[in-house]
Amino acid sequence: MSAMARIAVLCGTGMSALTSLMSSVPEAASESVTVESAWGEVPVTITSVSSGEVVVIDRHHSEGAKRTPPHEIEHRANVHAAASCLPDLVVSINSVGTMREDLRPGTIGVAGDVLDLAERPWTFHDDDATHADRSSPFDSHAVSVCCTELVNRQGGVLSGLIVAQCVGPQFESPSEVDALESMGADVVGMTLGPEARLVAETGLPHLAIVCSSNWAAGRTPGSPDAPIDHEAIDAMSGTMRECVGDCLMALLVEMGD
Repeated sequence: MSAMARIAVLCGTGMSALTSLMSSVPEAASESVTVESAWGEVPVTITSVSSGEVVVIDRHHSEGAKRTPPHEIEHRANVHAAASCLPDLVVSINSVGTMREDLRPGTIGVAGDVLDLAERPWTFHDDDATHADRSSPFDSHAVSVCCTELVNRQGGVLSGLIVAQCVGPQFESPSEVDALESMGADVVGMTLGPEARLVAETGLPHLAIVCSSNWAAGRTPGSPDAPIDHEAIDAMSGTMRECVGDCLMALLVEMGD
């Protein structure tokens, strides 16, 4: 472990102002750098606070209103950039559609596993077969710390959530959601699958914070035909930003002890 605890954060929908939030902590100092990789440049913001450092990477590399769509994200560049900062923990923050009535939009949970059946492979090792273990994809201690903070903030938390991976950029159909649920999924998103695979190859501890931002297709109570709107999802995710920031601070404090 480094002398000062460091967390690398991969974030997207609703979390564009996460860096500003972290920078508002008393005595915080931030700097922006660019990390070079074989898969492209990655803008990174490093915020130092009294308890450690938070490295924030917007997985969409957003510039103003323009953002890389989920199916075009170069996850290898992002995860490489995160790992190159030598963090004690990598945290994925994921906006998801929920299939569970006890994880209503506006609620934060913690992932326990990933259901990723996407056809595209993600690896750092295209030239030599390397088989990373994914039996326990998320760090149990980080999960525990995050759950404790969420219980304090929300009054409760759902952990061990199974996150289904879909490629996007379209939202899922009701039948696709039904099929994913039948295979054990609790929520569905477009980015955790590749990140979990690549972080596993780095050997770094990983945590996935799951922000329930909308009802999955066909699951809106009383209105199964309700449309899904990305702007509404982005706004809903933004309401959870402060709570996510508190989880990151709690993790820094725990790792620095």
